[in-house]
Amino acid sequence: MEDDPREQPCAALPLPSELAEQLAGYRWSRDLVGESGAQVFRLSGKPGADDLFLKHGSGPVAEDILTEAERLRWLSGRIEVPTVRYYLVGDGEAWLVTSAIPGRTAYQLLEADTAGRETIVDALAHFLRRWHALDPRTCPFTSDAAGRLALAQARVEAGLVDEDDFDPERAGWTSAQVLEAAMESLPRVPDRVVTHGDFSLDNVLFVGGAVTGCIDTGRVGIADPYQDLAIMWNCLGEFGAALQGRFLNQYGVVEPDCDRMRFHLLLDELF
Repeated sequence: MEDDPREQPCAALPLPSELAEQLAGYRWSRDLVGESGAQVFRLSGKPGADDLFLKHGSGPVAEDILTEAERLRWLSGRIEVPTVRYYLVGDGEAWLVTSAIPGRTAYQLLEADTAGRETIVDALAHFLRRWHALDPRTCPFTSDAAGRLALAQARVEAGLVDEDDFDPERAGWTSAQVLEAAMESLPRVPDRVVTHGDFSLDNVLFVGGAVTGCIDTGRVGIADPYQDLAIMWNCLGEFGAALQGRFLNQYGVVEPDCDRMRFHLLLDELF
């Protein structure tokens, strides 16, 4: 992969003995984009070996990494996601090593290729339809609105929400105000699909105009499809209302449910 300003060369972390030999010979680069709380590194440049990604964290972040490893294993063979190569946990720390999906992010492509934006948006919508077509009866994970609200409340009470990162329409709000607004607008809908949970432009990879896969799967679970629709629609706002509308239309939403959209955007502010 070409040098990416979203990554920075760095020294290797001290590794558990079980991983040290496996990961010897790689160049390390720190990912500068993710907001998961985990340390994320690209491992590249080892002769005869594929690139890898490593996530490392401790405490609650280690639990999140375990959550992602479990979901990646379930998704394997069902849809294009990274393959788990190694997973270790111990002394309150977790280490997850996965394959690297080839390509550039949807955000990078939309930013660079004005002429091809409609093709990228169409591919995003069609990929999400494939994701939501996964059989929810076989999915062991739940990410429903009530459960995520409870997690959001715990994050608010623990002071873990970055209030400076709210969308412009909620600039100046406190996390408690966002939580209250979300609770007041909790939708009651029967639709349940397997959702990605953080279906954003930075989490979908492309080669050419085709999706090669999706990353950051720690929130995967059965939920309202608007969980994914709202996040991607919001991301596309940077590139204009026409692309937002096209994404929803290509997915199959002719008249968006604005109440459900607003609820999931409020909820996402708290994570």
